[in-house]
Amino acid sequence: MTEQDAAEDETGPEDGSGDATDVDLEEAPEGVDTDEIDLDDVVGEEGEFEVDDDLRERVGAADADDIARELAALRARTERLEADRDSLEAERDELESKLKRKQADFQNFKKRMEKRQEEEKQRATEDLVTRLFGVRDNLKRALEQDEDADIRDGVEATLRQLDDAFDAEGVDVIEPDPGQDVDPTQHQVLARVDSDEPAGTIAEVHRPGYEMAEKVLREAQVTVSEE
Repeated sequence: MTEQDAAEDETGPEDGSGDATDVDLEEAPEGVDTDEIDLDDVVGEEGEFEVDDDLRERVGAADADDIARELAALRARTERLEADRDSLEAERDELESKLKRKQADFQNFKKRMEKRQEEEKQRATEDLVTRLFGVRDNLKRALEQDEDADIRDGVEATLRQLDDAFDAEGVDVIEPDPGQDVDPTQHQVLARVDSDEPAGTIAEVHRPGYEMAEKVLREAQVTVSEE
């Protein structure tokens, strides 16, 4: 061996191909596409991260077949992980969509329940008020017929108390004045009578009506002046 050959053995070829990170893949096992193998997959692009000397020595000492197999395994694992990621993202999107639908369904259900509870409360109040109509009617008739002062004072007080209860529940009395036009939605015509009121108008209120929350609970019974 000449001195020049010995120097080349110590320093490596002039083109730097003797660097520890260079691996000859010509002896890769059959079935492994060496054109697809890039050592950048192992050490990354220059400047991306630092490779320590220990890793360089291990790569330089490794067999090309082992490196090729390991890279192929890493690529396969990466593909599986990417597929798993795509599957998880699709599952996440589906769950988010289901959650939004469930939230919307719950809000709609909540609104329906609130509306139903309000309707049930309204009906319960209507039933109570309806049962009191007769009481008020009787009290008013007693005032019209009984001239006894002691009884009258008590009946008047009871009637005021009952009217206050109606007011608290939002109940309005339908009691039109004579001469007022007939409203079919609030007045029930019992008969047509001779009257001093204009023809076709209310002559007299036989029984008052009641309404609550713009809903007629009972029509007022009236007579109408004969035309």
